[in-house]
Amino acid sequence: MVKQIDITKFASNVTKEYYEIIRELMTIILLLDGYKTFGEGAHRRLIGYLEENYKQFNSYEISLIDSLRITRNKISYNGFFVEETYIQRKLEDILKLINKLKEIVKEKID
Repeated sequence: MVKQIDITKFASNVTKEYYEIIRELMTIILLLDGYKTFGEGAHRRLIGYLEENYKQFNSYEISLIDSLRITRNKISYNGFFVEETYIQRKLEDILKLINKLKEIVKEKID
C-alpha cells in the first residue's frame, strides 16, 4: 500500500507507514523469539531488543529506526508534517532495513 501513496503530497503518511512496516517486522521477530511488548514504551523496547539481540544491525540502522519512531509519534500525536526530502533521503536505507528484517523472519520460519 505504501508504494501507492504519493510521496510528494503525503510524505508524512509515507514516513509513518514505513515505520509501521518496520515495527510489525520487529514484532514478528520478537514473537518468534517468544516475547511480546505492550504498553507505554513498547516501541522503544522493540528497538532495544533488536539492538541487544541482533548484532547484524549497526548503530546507524538502530538510530534510523528510533528516528522513524520519534517522527511517527510527532506525526500521530502532534500533527507534524514531514518534508518530502526527509523520506527521500532515507528511503534507500529504510528499504534495506525492511529487507534485512524480512530475511531474519524468513530464516526463523524456515
